[in-house]
Amino acid sequence: MNILVIADAQRYEELQQKGLATHHDIQWKTSLEEVLSLKVFDVVLDLIFDDRPEHALVYAKNPGIPVLAGMVKTSLSDVMNQFAFEQGFNIMGCNFLPGFVNMPVMEVTVMDEGQKETLADIMYKLDWEYALVADAVGMVTPRVVCMIINEAYLTAEEGTASREDIDTSMRLGTNYPYGPFEWSERIGIRHVYEVLKAIHDITGDDRYEVAGSLQTAYEAI
Repeated sequence: MNILVIADAQRYEELQQKGLATHHDIQWKTSLEEVLSLKVFDVVLDLIFDDRPEHALVYAKNPGIPVLAGMVKTSLSDVMNQFAFEQGFNIMGCNFLPGFVNMPVMEVTVMDEGQKETLADIMYKLDWEYALVADAVGMVTPRVVCMIINEAYLTAEEGTASREDIDTSMRLGTNYPYGPFEWSERIGIRHVYEVLKAIHDITGDDRYEVAGSLQTAYEAI
């Protein structure tokens, strides 16, 4: 396949660690504006779509080219409602947050049954395992991990334990690969904050209300 990858350097490195079969022709760009035409590509992997939702305007004009888009801070239904996809909706949402790109199983969401066959074909050619999840802001794993990170910030605020002790306790007690503060560094404070805020805005669930110290860390970026 001819594959266009839109990604920052960190996520492109993670994508390489995940693996892209050598028989594919890969073109990496840090911005969609650098691409003259999508018509030469078989699929687009837009790892930064969450931060550049206006990319949907370009994809809507190229309905025949499937797009795997990093979409944790929004949802497919929101994108479809916000942008005019008059000739067909070609975007499938993926968990492409930093720290998650090279996970063994990719979380993916689709809009309808028709996209499932296209997705299965792409994933087979990429040799990636994937799991279909509901079309919801935050998906599944990012919701859980970001909520744990938020709770860790609250715990540290209260003086119950140090950040180092919280990380150690979570690794040893739950067998997680990283403690919550280690996760926040891998994902990035900005992304953690924006995922939590997006979920809280749409659900109103207090579990996702951003901790004060996390808010302060975000504002200091």
